[in-house]
Amino acid sequence: MPIKNRFAEILPEITAWRHDFHQHPELMFDVERTAGRVAALLREFGCDEVIEGIGRTGVVGVIHGQAGGGQAGSGDRAIGLRADMDALPVREQADVPYASKEAGKMHACGHDGHTAMLLGAAKYLCETRAFKGRAVVIFQPAEEGGGGGLEMCRDGLMERFGIEEVYAIHNMPGIPVGEFAICDGPIMAACDQFDIRVVGRGGHAATPHDAVDAVVVSAQIIMALQTIASRNVNPHDQVVVSTCAIKSDSSVHNVIAQEVMLRGTVRTMRPELRDYVEERVNQIVTATAEAFGARAEIAYDRGYPVTSNRPEYAALAVEGAKRVTDKVNPNVTPMMGAEDFSYMLEARPGAYIWLGNGDSAILHSADYIFDDRALPYGASWFVEMVEARLPA
Repeated sequence: MPIKNRFAEILPEITAWRHDFHQHPELMFDVERTAGRVAALLREFGCDEVIEGIGRTGVVGVIHGQAGGGQAGSGDRAIGLRADMDALPVREQADVPYASKEAGKMHACGHDGHTAMLLGAAKYLCETRAFKGRAVVIFQPAEEGGGGGLEMCRDGLMERFGIEEVYAIHNMPGIPVGEFAICDGPIMAACDQFDIRVVGRGGHAATPHDAVDAVVVSAQIIMALQTIASRNVNPHDQVVVSTCAIKSDSSVHNVIAQEVMLRGTVRTMRPELRDYVEERVNQIVTATAEAFGARAEIAYDRGYPVTSNRPEYAALAVEGAKRVTDKVNPNVTPMMGAEDFSYMLEARPGAYIWLGNGDSAILHSADYIFDDRALPYGASWFVEMVEARLPA
């Protein structure tokens, strides 16, 4: 079945919203312009409720179905649909007429597209109301590292609006435009990060025996951390331990550093594995430093949890996608990126699905371009989930 005809008709309008958001990217929770524009459009569409300031700068719109919808707690069911609004601190290199006007900021992950397609779905649902209950459209700030999804949940998002199920889309380069992909269980990884301070004893490069070289110790730690994935966990488990930055307190050719700072990330797909890897990181860092006569201090911070689709809700998402297109992959390989929609899926059942963005540059790249042809597919899927889960 093709995309809904109405979205073909209003595609220029949805595209214009997307381009406007793209020209005015905002970071983390500082999405006042974007959130204000979203709220104004939702009111223009005729949403029954538009609430701003959920999770600091999030926006929620409530659309009642034909039967009146009712309020949270009235017995009428509510389905949540989520889009993220924030951009990235990236200087845009893409050659498009609607390029970012904000220096050093760019929608390099397609959140402008997610916001536009959910607005398109909200407009359609306000026009048709071919469902019974409430459609709750959620526009979230700070997905890119700020945990805006968690902030909205802490602000009572699920309870206040009586949300029973929640669904989200993310565009995905490498999948043909208009095709959907999903899997049961984990689809995105948990993301943790570490900062390690290695302290040795500085000295002259010509007399290394009189020093404890923090650079050499750090090199040993970096290599030893790689054995967690290669030798400590089952090869069938998915684990990534990456040391991504190293900085010493020396910048000259003949001084042995006394201190080195390491920074990196850990990605895992199961909660118990997450606990184990954190334990091993601490053991390896401490023991390796001591073995070389140095000491190490580690700060290990937990980030987003695993984004996991319950099988029955992933099946519902597949059914919705198949009502939009016959190009649906229900067994896609999970990826080790992280997503704070995970917090919403911990609070309520639902599903997270990928929508193809074609042969674009990778996400978070300075020359990434969201493909506007994906907009009506995403908007149609959002609507299908509401109409199927809340039949009139």
